[in-house]
Amino acid sequence: MKTIIKVSGMSCGGCKLGVEKAALRVPGVSSAVASLEKAELAVEYDEKKAAPEDIRAAVAEAGFRAE
Repeated sequence: MKTIIKVSGMSCGGCKLGVEKAALRVPGVSSAVASLEKAELAVEYDEKKAAPEDIRAAVAEAGFRAE
């Protein structure tokens, strides 16, 4: 399953990396690519193990706003 999550609060490469790492820590997430320009996170995940809400929560815990 693929989804796009809007993320605000990213302002640099370190932020981008932090968002990607937070998403990848969620069990079932296989790919996470953040875009500073688009302020979003493209995620591929196994819907049997993860849900978009889980990914948003992980990104929020890393200090960013995920919608």
